Amino acid sequence: MTRTSDDKTVPLPGGHVLVDALIAHGADLAFGVPGESYLAVLDGIHRRADALRFIICRQEGGAANMAEAYGKLTGRPGIAFCTRGPGATNASIGVHTAFQDSTPMILFIGQVGSDFADREAFQEIDYRRMFGQMAKWVAQIDRAERIPEYVARAFQTATSGRPGPVVLALPEDMLTTEVTAPQLPRYERVMSWPGDADMERLHSMLLAAQRPFVLLGGSGWTPAACADLQAFAERFGVPVGCAFRFQDLFDNRHPLYAGDVGIGINPALAARIRAADLVLAIGPRLGEMTTGGYTLLEAPQPRQQLIHVHAGAEELGSVYRADLMIQASMPAIAARLAALPAPAARLWETGAQAAHAEYLANIAVPAAGTAHEEGVDLARVVSEMRAILPDNAIVTNGAGNYAGWLHRYYPHAGFVHGSRTQLAPTSGAMGYGTPAAVAAKLVHPDRPVVALAGDGCFLMNGQELATAMQYDAPIIIIVVNNSMYGTIRMHQEREYPGHISGTPLRNPDFAALARAYGARGVTVTQTAGFAPALREALAAPVSTLIEIRTDPEQITSRTTLSAIRQAAQARGH
Repeated sequence: MTRTSDDKTVPLPGGHVLVDALIAHGADLAFGVPGESYLAVLDGIHRRADALRFIICRQEGGAANMAEAYGKLTGRPGIAFCTRGPGATNASIGVHTAFQDSTPMILFIGQVGSDFADREAFQEIDYRRMFGQMAKWVAQIDRAERIPEYVARAFQTATSGRPGPVVLALPEDMLTTEVTAPQLPRYERVMSWPGDADMERLHSMLLAAQRPFVLLGGSGWTPAACADLQAFAERFGVPVGCAFRFQDLFDNRHPLYAGDVGIGINPALAARIRAADLVLAIGPRLGEMTTGGYTLLEAPQPRQQLIHVHAGAEELGSVYRADLMIQASMPAIAARLAALPAPAARLWETGAQAAHAEYLANIAVPAAGTAHEEGVDLARVVSEMRAILPDNAIVTNGAGNYAGWLHRYYPHAGFVHGSRTQLAPTSGAMGYGTPAAVAAKLVHPDRPVVALAGDGCFLMNGQELATAMQYDAPIIIIVVNNSMYGTIRMHQEREYPGHISGTPLRNPDFAALARAYGARGVTVTQTAGFAPALREALAAPVSTLIEIRTDPEQITSRTTLSAIRQAAQARGH
């Protein structure tokens, strides 16, 4: 029974109490696929539709990815709902991404009623065991009067220290139990601040270095923190790089920017990091992708001096034995760095200028006359994307070799209009780009949003184009179609040259598929056709899918499929 009274003493069903708790903590969007296991929550959302908007998604993986993207953009927990069993297993991909990417997120899962518990009832799963290693906290709310307590803790846990996902299971009978449960005050993100002794030691180590390098990454950044970090870099004249898929933390056009440190790293930048005598890593986990398979920084003891700053105490020292480990939130460390006394002379400016020159050389598009001039040159396509899109455009992608062109040839302008411009999974999850773009457009309807996807990547969550159409959220999707799982084919040719197995794809007409959704669909087979298609898409009132048909030989931004095969054969594979 729906309650409409504002009287806080009127008993309400647990599902209504849950919705009130979300609103009390600032939630404004929730993403999900409906399920009979949480009908009382859906009724609570209907009751409070003025304050909490429920976005109906087409698959739970898409909903979870949207919630994760929301968390990346806003710094607040993204909210997702799914039903038990199959719904939860579908949604797990977004939880895993949120964990590896340190993104605040809360997933609510409908659960069997307590009277059926532990009988392997229909779609029953023990979510504590299922999500135990991929969430910061997993719990089940068994008593409706404790809903405000659990929700408050979920928000606090998702945003504290190293941010991450929380999973809460909701037994069906608990959601229909009527209770009087006062809401708790809105959560507050707790920041950790570096101590004076830590900052003094950091300062002295930096001044003693001859070849320092600053590496930015991780979550918890704010526009003010990024501005403080840039001010620090400018006063000291140090080169700055950004970790894998965190390129928007520093203006890539800045003369101190050295490039992105991830898959397909500029060889000159990799050499520069290896030759550094001090690496100041602020925020990144220093995982496999950012460290070049633990070779740029050797684990567990790097050759370089290492200062590692991270918001989570459990991350410090977990892989690398750094010379100085500082637990600090990004706004806190950035503010302290900006206040450090600068040296009398910019000791490292020459090296920083050389690093930026190497970056500019790396993103220079090869001259016309390449092997791909008769078809589509992806380097030119991405370069034209950057020339056409405004600085505040949000660009998303999933996983696949196609993303290498985006990361290499698309300079980000840093945090623009208060939030990120790059949304991509460091977890390497395919299918992320389209749902992330939908979430981004719902959060920032006034900003252009472009998703870049491979043919395999798009079909993993491309059905969320229907969600974009339903909510009048016009996004642009660029599908790079080379008719294969390109990344796996690349590794296949490297290890088993000529033995093609499991990687060819017979694809639909993607442009026609988009039109079936009611969106615009365009096919591009020549480089010259891309820029007009993108301009028309930006002006269109509905979503547009641009299918780019490419030569499979364009396997990465640095080499070809044939070259990989020939090199493998020369090695005797």
